[in-house]
Amino acid sequence: MKKQDDVNLSAHIVHCERVSTWILTWRGAIRLPQKYLKIILGCFLASIGLYMLKSAELVTGGTAGLSLGLSYLMSMPFGIVFFIINIPFYIFSFINMGWRFTVTTILSVSILTLFSFLHPFYPAIELPGIVSAVAGGLIIGFGLIILFANQASLGGANILALFLQKRFGTNPGTINFIFDFCVVMVSLYSVGLIKGIYSIVSIAVTSFVISYFKEKFAKPLPKPNAVPVAQAAE
Repeated sequence: MKKQDDVNLSAHIVHCERVSTWILTWRGAIRLPQKYLKIILGCFLASIGLYMLKSAELVTGGTAGLSLGLSYLMSMPFGIVFFIINIPFYIFSFINMGWRFTVTTILSVSILTLFSFLHPFYPAIELPGIVSAVAGGLIIGFGLIILFANQASLGGANILALFLQKRFGTNPGTINFIFDFCVVMVSLYSVGLIKGIYSIVSIAVTSFVISYFKEKFAKPLPKPNAVPVAQAAE
């Protein structure tokens, strides 16, 4: 009798484990489309922010800002310049952040590139430069937060900022601002002093948004040669 009860208990445990595995698999299948829908939303918001800056002939930071400045100078489509500039950062991301993050980043850059090709069909926007700078920076910031929270980025300084945060705990907003400031300073030639100042305001707003929500996407990377506590105690 006892042996029969043990058999029944074992069968019940196996059944529960199978049900739990099925539920976890089902939940994972549901979350995957949600994740990519959020990535598309983040790219769309970033695209709207970039369009507002572009309408006011401003620049932003990162590889997006660098690409925007170069597109002014070279008379090339923003999307093509943006994709090419990000290639070296994809290599860095693959080595230091893993293939999953790199794939979602490439996907995000590609989606933003596609959205940028639709800019000519967006309604015309005519706003004062400072309004475009603040609104554009705010929208880009929220777009980046959505991407970061779903383990994606728009390449360039985003990858570097997330890597330094996860490895050393640095503030990603500060890293982004430093990189973005350098990009804007380089782009002053193409936009002029006043628009350059407005562009700095824009990246300051974006960096503030990232810094404010940085805890939402902070997942530290394991340090090299780290010894687990359990092993260290042995």
